[in-house]
Amino acid sequence: MRKTARYASLAVSGLLALSSLTACANDAASSSSGAGSKGDGKGTKVKIMVGGLDKVIYMPAILTQRLGYFDSEGLDVELLSEPAGVQAETALVSGQVQGAVGFYDHTLDLQTKGKSVESVVQFSHAPGEVEVVSTQKAGDITSPKDFKGRKLGITGLGSSTDFLTKYLAVKNGVKVSEFTPVAVGAGPTFISAMQKGAIDAGMTTDPTVATLLDKKAGKLLLDMRTPEGSQQALGGPYPSSSLYMQTDWVNGHKDTVQKLVNAFVKTLKWMSTHSPSEIAAKMPADYSQGDKTLYAQAIKSTLPMFTKDGVMPANGPETVEKVLKAFNPNIKNAKVDLSKTYTTEFVDAAK
Repeated sequence: MRKTARYASLAVSGLLALSSLTACANDAASSSSGAGSKGDGKGTKVKIMVGGLDKVIYMPAILTQRLGYFDSEGLDVELLSEPAGVQAETALVSGQVQGAVGFYDHTLDLQTKGKSVESVVQFSHAPGEVEVVSTQKAGDITSPKDFKGRKLGITGLGSSTDFLTKYLAVKNGVKVSEFTPVAVGAGPTFISAMQKGAIDAGMTTDPTVATLLDKKAGKLLLDMRTPEGSQQALGGPYPSSSLYMQTDWVNGHKDTVQKLVNAFVKTLKWMSTHSPSEIAAKMPADYSQGDKTLYAQAIKSTLPMFTKDGVMPANGPETVEKVLKAFNPNIKNAKVDLSKTYTTEFVDAAK
């Protein structure tokens, strides 16, 4: 346990240090204009923190920028990146940024903590997450029932991968106290942790999944990249990646929020009419890590999770609440007003 805890602490510290440097570099390069104000002539300035810019589940963020849709709406959007969605959430509630691209489930969790945050455009109707078991442990871990006594990789404590891992365990008869969550981020740090035996299994997304399978370092245990996979694992549609913002800021900057939603809805429609290879070609070159074919395959595997119009899926919020109530005592014992966790006002206007 001590070694695991130490590893998790070191992994998180390293990732936070790296992401902080990245954020500082981005801040230094940007103008010092206030959020929601006119900056250097590029348009209305907005900062958005993404829980991993290179993750395919959050692809609409960088893709909207690459397609020029922010610019066409008169916005100067600065995209910042943190390795886990929970850190994007922290940046939002502390006022460092005006929006966060992360999982919708954070809006419910924050409401129980007295924070009013809402999703303004829903990118997905499935988690896009995959539970991968290391090749060495594949014979011993064949379902979440086998999580007991295992070290399970997540992006960060309090992240959506943490939430979903706990739910899958509890649903399959394993108590939260009977396994060890290990914060290992995503990408190279997740892959290294699995190869070195620091984790037995873990929850991650593409392109990490595609790389793990290509290296034969891991095998699929549960695939929640499609609505069907979400239904099977979680019992319904699971709205995950979204743009969420503090409600007070939304109400005070409706014109800016509408422009953001317009841009994202355009991107979701564009994604639904273009091939994985065409989408991959629009992304930053380094996202493919030297293997364009594998990267296009990662996009293809994850595309089914995305909505085509940014609309919250029917019964999606209820599924999320059910999942969180299964293990989260704050939500289990609280009355959550789901109507305040998302709004369709801006998506309806965009359509």
